[in-house]
Amino acid sequence: MQQEGVDFDETFAPVARFDTIRTVLALAAQHKWSVFQFDVKSAFLNGFLEENVYVQQPQGYEIEGQEQKVYKLKKALYGLKQAPRAWYERINAHFCSHGFHKSPSEPTLYIQTRGGDEVLLVCLYVDDLIYTSNSSFLLKEFRRMMVNEFDMTDLGLMRYFLGLEVVQNGEGIFISQEKYTKDLLKKCRMEDCNSVGTPMVSNQKFSLDDGEEKVDAHAYRSLIGSLLYLTNSRPDITFATSVLSRFMQSPSKTHYGAARRILRYLKGTISFGILYAKNEQFNLFGYSDSDWVGCVDDQRSTSGYAFFLGFGAICWSSKKQASTALSSSEVEYISLTAAACQATWTRRILEDMKQVQVQPTTIFCDNQSTIAMTKNPVFHSRTRHIETRHHFIRELVASGGLEVVHCNSKDQVADIFTKPLPLDKFIHLRDLLGVLNFSIKGEHVTI
Repeated sequence: MQQEGVDFDETFAPVARFDTIRTVLALAAQHKWSVFQFDVKSAFLNGFLEENVYVQQPQGYEIEGQEQKVYKLKKALYGLKQAPRAWYERINAHFCSHGFHKSPSEPTLYIQTRGGDEVLLVCLYVDDLIYTSNSSFLLKEFRRMMVNEFDMTDLGLMRYFLGLEVVQNGEGIFISQEKYTKDLLKKCRMEDCNSVGTPMVSNQKFSLDDGEEKVDAHAYRSLIGSLLYLTNSRPDITFATSVLSRFMQSPSKTHYGAARRILRYLKGTISFGILYAKNEQFNLFGYSDSDWVGCVDDQRSTSGYAFFLGFGAICWSSKKQASTALSSSEVEYISLTAAACQATWTRRILEDMKQVQVQPTTIFCDNQSTIAMTKNPVFHSRTRHIETRHHFIRELVASGGLEVVHCNSKDQVADIFTKPLPLDKFIHLRDLLGVLNFSIKGEHVTI
């Protein structure tokens, strides 16, 4: 029964992005660091309240003769709208008071340094924390600091985090969602279905009004939501899931059948995940691509990008563009700008982690005209109608922080995020993403 402005004001509490979590894992795999995990017991009960909040006396525990009185809360309770924010403010203040630096670009990433080369990284996701370091002293001090302040569960090596299954060994760090996938197949009664080689039929197009009978929108939204969460470790289904998410308000049998095809694809790739391993070239680089008027309803195109840090993708995206483009060069240009924004953010995160990218970040593009547009403003007639914000990439190229390089279309990894592909090309690009099949036998991993 809380009222805004009376019982609560701000309620937002940030959580770590999966992009950040994957970046930390890639960094740990590169340097052979172990990643550990903490869980805070009854985290929301630790937050202090700034507002005056009153609750009735619990039934059966009323004070005799004072039944008409209420309790004034000093700390947050589960169920209060501001409880997540109160907890974040508490642990944020705790970290800052113990010498941690909060990343300006990621408010749930904390860094502690000692000397010139020892560093401790901490990622916070509500009451779950993962941390890694190249210093046994910093690890020991961090554990002591947290246990002294909060009631914690030390989970040891990171093995299961927010649905991600994590394997750490000499080969590197593997993330997957095998159990989540099996549960999803069982929920949809497709655990015994026949598998297919690709999540979408090549060259398949979808329309909002395709003339097919409509299906239960609630069940469809539930399925798409589950698939979207699965894309945190399965970039190979990102495009198919993103396309189908456009029809959640009024799905048809065609859309639902396409979503079930993704499940059939997952049936044959249950144990697939992303491998992060040590690589001689540990530089940030990415790929950017787009299709051409792929949406039949509004004639808009889809942008896609993927970024790597060593071996294995750390972030990716497949998103329909907000405006209708007039040429293939323009859609590639818009896609490149989106990739450039992601590259800028990732470079800042790496700088906060003391992993400064000295060299310009390379983005591979398979369109020569688009590359020329990023370097030379002489193409005024081609770009004068493009929104100003899309020209941000020119500043990055001119400053030397970004380099756009041409690549062959057959090696354009981001192509997997923009259109349905034939089986051979799909498997080739999936392998380049670092999405591999691995089975665990004892301490050995078979890839």
